Amino acid sequence: MESYFLTDTGRVREHNEDSVTILKNVNDEYLLAVADGMGGHKAGEVASAITINHLTDNFSKLDSIGDKAAAVNWIRKEAEEINNEIFEYTANHPESKGMGSTLVLALYTKDYLLFGNIGDSSGFVIKDNELFKITHDHTLVNLLVKNGELTAEEAKNHPKKNILMRALGANNPIEIDIFDVENSVTGVLLSSDGLTSMLNNTQIEKVLLAENSSLEEKVIKLIRKSNVRGGTDNISIACLFTKEGEK
Repeated sequence: MESYFLTDTGRVREHNEDSVTILKNVNDEYLLAVADGMGGHKAGEVASAITINHLTDNFSKLDSIGDKAAAVNWIRKEAEEINNEIFEYTANHPESKGMGSTLVLALYTKDYLLFGNIGDSSGFVIKDNELFKITHDHTLVNLLVKNGELTAEEAKNHPKKNILMRALGANNPIEIDIFDVENSVTGVLLSSDGLTSMLNNTQIEKVLLAENSSLEEKVIKLIRKSNVRGGTDNISIACLFTKEGEK
């Protein structure tokens, strides 16, 4: 497997509130995670750092994540613990009131592929040379689209498109969506909305499927293209791809 992750402040924001990581354990099981923080007084970057640091610490303690049922339970437990940690931090630091974070993660093993999602960061797979979005955004406009009150086209430029209905540190108790995906894919992509708000799926797919480019070059190109199109938000990407000849 080949993996690469990168985060960029973008062209508009003064600082980066995203956090991102990719980890591999001794059994060649992978954890990918992207967290997009929110909140004043730089609290957003605290919330996303709490999220990624918690996942990193706990995944690093495991030789194996276990079977699929154990992995699902682990994802749910991690989300609950991170949520509690953010709320505890806010209680002890009143100036950070209102901070929170999205989270999208993927667990990839030889037996299964699971995604977990809270908020509007996105999880994709590449299968049969096509990009497919797996996760569903927890936004107000997405809810309105589901209820038939907005069309998908109207939602793209809706003035309230960034209002989240679910985030770590904002909802208690928290619920994380989990998606069980067939692991016979050639690529996994996680990103904050700084990528997906600048580039559509077709544009992202074109870069990821480009031949004669390394994964690192593809991720850098996606960030560069997002900045060329405005770079209105922090941009974070985590990718895991099979190497040529791997199954």
